[in-house]
Amino acid sequence: MIEIHNSVRAAIAVIALLCCAVSVRAGDTAEILVQVSLTAGLRYHDAKAVWDGLHVGDRLALVREPDNPYDANAVRVEWNGHKLGYIPRTENQAVARQIDRGNPLQARIRKLTYYRNHRRKLELEVFLPL
Repeated sequence: MIEIHNSVRAAIAVIALLCCAVSVRAGDTAEILVQVSLTAGLRYHDAKAVWDGLHVGDRLALVREPDNPYDANAVRVEWNGHKLGYIPRTENQAVARQIDRGNPLQARIRKLTYYRNHRRKLELEVFLPL
């Protein structure tokens, strides 16, 4: 009897999680928000050169780099063919696995921050369109 209750409780938790994570914007299709992350390595790639062209809501490309010598789960973040950085190593395993399985994950810019000391932060949303 306890196993049944735990199974039911687990099923309810999963359904509740999915219901909370699904969002619909006006005119858009439904989507499941997979994660929100800051982009790592912005200062080492093209972010500075293209920063003024970036806007909240812009689509980003997620590109797997399974042969990356530093991280087998590396997921590169690109905007219009420009390499901006990576999903952080501590947060990329689930995204890499889903891309490897053929799931059409997408990403967009959620927040852009530029500090006086010239430091930049790009927060992105990874989502699965339904």
